[in-house]
Amino acid sequence: MPVRHNLYEDLKLTKEEVEQRRKTDERLGTLLSKYEELDKQVLDAAAKSAPDDQLKKLKEERLLAKDKIVQQLEYPNSRGAAKQF
Repeated sequence: MPVRHNLYEDLKLTKEEVEQRRKTDERLGTLLSKYEELDKQVLDAAAKSAPDDQLKKLKEERLLAKDKIVQQLEYPNSRGAAKQF
């Protein structure tokens, strides 16, 4: 059975802290929404026993989304890769 990935544990922030930042940072909100959708796709694919290459690609996309969230949290006013997501 697939297990949901705990983004907040990886970020070393509480859900409340992230949600507070999300309210004032539109780009962060977009990135978090994208991450949540990718996480759901990973769980759905794992539950349906999707081919390994498909599951691997989804997990890589989710990891990239998480990296962009980290960048946005650390450098909220930057013009880095997160802006293009």
